This record gives sequence, structure tokens and C-alpha cells, in this order.
Amino acid sequence: MSLIQPDSIKNIHKLSIAPMMDCTDKHFRMIMRKISSKALLYTEMIVAKSLVYTNKKENFLDFNSEEHPISIQFGGDDPAILKDAAQMAQDWGYDEINFNVGCPSPRVCSGNFGASLMKDPKKVAKCIESLKNGCSLPVTIKHRIGVDNDDSFDNLNNFVRYIANAGADRFTVHARKAILKGLNPKQNRTIPPLRYDLVKKLKKLNPNLLIEINGGFTNIDESLKALNDFDGVMIGRSVYKHPLRWSEIDQKLYGINKNPKSASDVIFSLIPYIEKHLINGGKSWDICKHLINLVEGIPKAKMWRNQISIKSIQKELDIDYLLKSTSVLKEMGY
Repeated sequence: MSLIQPDSIKNIHKLSIAPMMDCTDKHFRMIMRKISSKALLYTEMIVAKSLVYTNKKENFLDFNSEEHPISIQFGGDDPAILKDAAQMAQDWGYDEINFNVGCPSPRVCSGNFGASLMKDPKKVAKCIESLKNGCSLPVTIKHRIGVDNDDSFDNLNNFVRYIANAGADRFTVHARKAILKGLNPKQNRTIPPLRYDLVKKLKKLNPNLLIEINGGFTNIDESLKALNDFDGVMIGRSVYKHPLRWSEIDQKLYGINKNPKSASDVIFSLIPYIEKHLINGGKSWDICKHLINLVEGIPKAKMWRNQISIKSIQKELDIDYLLKSTSVLKEMGY
């Protein structure tokens, strides 16, 4: 198979919101979709085996139609199971499938998937081929620059070229290596040094491959600069903790002429969604645990977040209270 990738997905996703466990559920994705109509959203990582063998597949697959474009991320190492999972994802209406070869969690690696798979390119290639055979969607891969002492540039370059021949449509490269023994997942996000230079070299030597950079980006200007060297930028913890710092994604990255939304604009636009969630038996904290991150850097922001959090956790928050508290933000210009 040629290393030249199809043009069908090239330059569509200049910016994406990284898959993050316990963060990028459908409620957070709805918040982000109100902020940006264009950024590619990701599910949390879904273990393919858990999806294939459950009777409640909607618990894993469900998303809101407004979330498009959306990519589902799978973890696993069994090609047959991944093929079945890919078919389910396509039938459910996802836009892309992403294969996780970057998670350094001990639990994930003990199951022989995640970052540990980088040590076995042949298995990764079989998994990518099976995902491609199970659907007609783009199949992408997220990985590190290396694992433990297997962190030379040659290893990285050979890995990417080998996986490209298996059919991967885009490579999202977290520009840190994973240290599987001695560091926990949180430490693996900060302690191994960022090596943008290695990913830049990878792109330069493989100009026909779609290569997206991930790791350490904290604002839109940094992302714009990175797009001079890469096909896309993936952002993670920064956008989760500070979503409104990214309120101009559509304007600055996609050239859309519209005013960025304020915190109150986003919350007001979500009221029908929140109301429906509560009517269907959902808990307000399911959404508000993400929503509170919208309000920061303004007078009494901490008080507002605390009030919303306490009432949500104690199951005392209703739509009227949320409307009133958000109206206060609106009156303050936020």
C-alpha cells in the first residue's frame, strides 16, 4: 500500500479536542460544540472488547447529533474484535475511528494495548488493517514518540511508515515518550520532555502523511504557529480546564466571521439540553462538573462555581436557579 494518503480528510481538522478519560463525555463535547462548530471532537477511549461483548452498546456509543464531526477512540489488541467494533461505530454514525497507541495507564498496558503496543508494530498494523476492513470511515492513530528506552527517531519513523502501509489515514503524535515503569499517567503528561523537533522531522521526512501534533499547547496562537509545520493540532487538558480561552477557534483557525461566545452565552444555549437530560432522569452534576470550568477570571467566579457545584452534588440545582445565576453573569458582561 502506498504511503501517499487520500485527500478526503486532508486539512479538514485543523484542531481537535483530545480524548480524555473522565473528561470528554458527551456532555463536555456538547459544551465544546457550542464554543466551536468546527473542531474535531473525540470520545473517551472505549475498550473494544467491552463494546463488542456488552448488551448495552448505547452506553458506549451514544452521542448527540450536534457533536459532528466526532471521532470514536478504541483501545484493544484483538484484530477481530476491533473489526466488529469498527462496524458498530460506522453503523452508529461516527465520522472517524481512532486507535489508541498512546495511553500509558498501567491498567491499559497490562491488557497489552495503549502505549505498550508501540513496541509491537506488526500487531498495531494488523489492528489498523482490521479497523479499515470493518468500515469505510477514516481510521487514524494516536501514539507517542517512543516508549521507555525505545525512543530513537529511527524507531519512530519506522513505526509511522509501517503503520502508514497498513492504511492509517492520520497520525496524531503526542510529542513525549511514555515511561511505563516509574511514572503514572498524570506524570506521563508532564515529566517526559516535549520533543516537537522530532515530530517536525517526522513530518519533513514524510510530507505525504497527515501528521497532527499533540502535547503542551495552551492557546490558539501557539496552535496557529504549529499549523505552519503540521497538518493539525490536538489540544487536551488546557481546553478542558479553560474552555473559553479557546473561544476563537472558529474565527482564527477556520476564518468564520462570528463573535466568540461568552460563558453566559454558552450556558444559555445549553439550557434545553440540560433540561432534557434532567427530565430523562439524568443528574445535574453530570453536566455541571464540566460547565463550571467556563467561569474563571471574573469577579466572584469561585463563588459562582462553588454554588453550582454544591447544589448539583446535593441534587438541589434546577433550571430556574441555573437561569438566574447565569443571568447574573450576563449582566456582568460575561
